[in-house]
Amino acid sequence: MRKLVVKIGSSTLTDKDGRVDYAFLSSFAAQIAKVKEAGWQPIIVTSGAIACGLEALGMTTRPSDMPSLQAAASVGQSILSGEYASALAPFGILSGSVLLTRRDTADRTAYLHARDTFTRLIDLGVVPIVNENDTVSIEQIRFGDNDTLAALVACLTDADLVIILSDIDGLYDANPREDSSAQMIARVDSITPSIMASAGGTGSVVGSGGMVTKIKAARVLMSAGIPMVVCYGREENVIPRIAAGDSVGTYFSPGESRHEITPKKLWIALGDSAKGSVTIDDGAVRALEKRGSSLLTVGVRAVNGRFDVDDIVDVKDSRGYIIARGKIAASSDELALACGMDSKELADNRVLAHLANRPLMHRDDLIVFD
Repeated sequence: MRKLVVKIGSSTLTDKDGRVDYAFLSSFAAQIAKVKEAGWQPIIVTSGAIACGLEALGMTTRPSDMPSLQAAASVGQSILSGEYASALAPFGILSGSVLLTRRDTADRTAYLHARDTFTRLIDLGVVPIVNENDTVSIEQIRFGDNDTLAALVACLTDADLVIILSDIDGLYDANPREDSSAQMIARVDSITPSIMASAGGTGSVVGSGGMVTKIKAARVLMSAGIPMVVCYGREENVIPRIAAGDSVGTYFSPGESRHEITPKKLWIALGDSAKGSVTIDDGAVRALEKRGSSLLTVGVRAVNGRFDVDDIVDVKDSRGYIIARGKIAASSDELALACGMDSKELADNRVLAHLANRPLMHRDDLIVFD
């Protein structure tokens, strides 16, 4: 049984007035039934709880205060779960709700428990309906967008394919809403700085993600060996067609990973938000990318943000491009003092000598992005 993660965004699930389009939800359920019959085990990552809640509460405009949004999510999540259950029931498909926050995955033990839950649901033939738990989420523990959540779920379940249903038909080399000459990119084999630069901001007023979040999700998935497709979600039978191998939208191709992408590394890549970043020199970049080495303190040239030992930190090259992420063995204060020192200077410094004798990020605690 191949596992398929389908992420449906608010802009696809709702109509022009920002209300959930229940007619579309029925056609979406029919597509899920088709891929299930074809031998796929679907997992749905959905938005729309707040939109459902606002409609049920009679709110015509989206409130700006967090308690109102969370109240709308509370009302809407029950409605949305029920609508999915009703839409899938005619096809004999049982669904189950899974609500997650970053707190549920930032701890590695909780991450593994979540993985076990998904495994058991899939074994039972249940289609998990996954959403961020907006009722209790605050900024510090939010994923912030369901593209990131979909990538996390795909890694948790060792999925074979991820389909992102969007309000745009793929990745373009420029913003097609502003540039009429923009061309869609049918296939991406590597996430380069130019690919990142081609992505705009949030594409819809009802969603929290944009193409940038999709590319970031694709980058981790490609490192994990999981292909991803971004496509227009309202295209007819788009999910079964992609699952059957048709070329639709933009296909992000998984290459061979430079290192073994273990569950631990996937947790580092997606399970917790980065607390800061370090900028490294070109020699350290080559060591990480070409030799699979650990990161040493002598390669660090700048420190950004405040972080402590064992926090998750991004690694940037001299252009400011994120090339890796890992668990760090020193605080930002220590690294700020150590910047520019060679190994002998570190060893001779009684405060910083410990940084000369061990990796700053061990390769087992580090994921290098393709």
